[in-house]
Amino acid sequence: MILERGKQALYWPLGIAKSAMSAVPRVGQGVLVCVTIALATTFIADHYGGPTLLYALLFGMSLHFLSEEGRCVAGIEFAARTILRLGVALLGVRITIEQVTELGVGPVLTVVAGVSLTILMGVALARLLGLHRDMGLLTGGSVAICGASAALALSAVMPRHETSERNTILTVVGVTTLSTMAMVTYPLIVGVLGLSDDQAGIFLGGTIHDVAQVVGAGYMISESTGDVSTFVKLLRVAMLVPAVMAFMFLFRHTRNAEGKGKVPMLPGFLVAFVMLVIINSLGLIPPLVTEGFTNLSRWCLVTAIAALGIKTSFQKLAVVGWKPVMLMAAETVFLLLVVLAFIFFGWVGA
Repeated sequence: MILERGKQALYWPLGIAKSAMSAVPRVGQGVLVCVTIALATTFIADHYGGPTLLYALLFGMSLHFLSEEGRCVAGIEFAARTILRLGVALLGVRITIEQVTELGVGPVLTVVAGVSLTILMGVALARLLGLHRDMGLLTGGSVAICGASAALALSAVMPRHETSERNTILTVVGVTTLSTMAMVTYPLIVGVLGLSDDQAGIFLGGTIHDVAQVVGAGYMISESTGDVSTFVKLLRVAMLVPAVMAFMFLFRHTRNAEGKGKVPMLPGFLVAFVMLVIINSLGLIPPLVTEGFTNLSRWCLVTAIAALGIKTSFQKLAVVGWKPVMLMAAETVFLLLVVLAFIFFGWVGA
């Protein structure tokens, strides 16, 4: 059974590619629009700075009319679902088991506690603010794990309803903005608190939402801090696997009630993610291929976020109000306090 699952995981990206090729005539125009947005926003971010995913969202939202009717609708939907899952699966090439074990027990416990407690806190805060539990789970998971990428991955296995896509977009915008702010302000906190390089790396990697901002903040302090913060952040990314599985188990009854049938315990993109981590840990993926898959993953996620942006209008976001923003800000502060507690009580970075 396990061997069969492994084979399915290895062939899953090929299956995605095959289905994509057969669907080219139907989805080509919509996908081309999303890819064009990805190219434009990546160019802007690379030359003028700023978060690529946020740019892609805003560009996509300005073209919302394309998702209402016409020849681009099918391609936009394809990019928002299939290309998204491919991008999440390919994140596995960035992680090895050795990187996780090198951190020791302390950072691992810090990450596990931070992720678990932040998700639970998100649910509790959502209830206090009068928001749906799903919003607390989605924002808590995004803040706790890896920002926009986690929001996309978790939303892919959550039940669909009339506000689900709006909530996903709002979460991506919120965590991306907070992550960018953290990249600037958290190094200042490191200086004020007088943290060592290892402690600073654990603090930055354990609290900042997106990988790019963690790398930027870590190497802003020192090379050693940058290395540690990157490893800790990759460990948080690895927590995406148990989080997605937990969400699938949590929502299995809801999806059955919606008539969508039994949710498989191990969907293709999640199995592919795990298999890529294992294969990469065995050293079977050449560095050049790893770099190529990493870039492909980034392009897939930017393309998918552009599609999600197209499917959402500014008008729909405007009616959400201030509560979700407060929710994500509170979750961010809570995660910061949890990680600092582990550091100052001597459980990590001693």
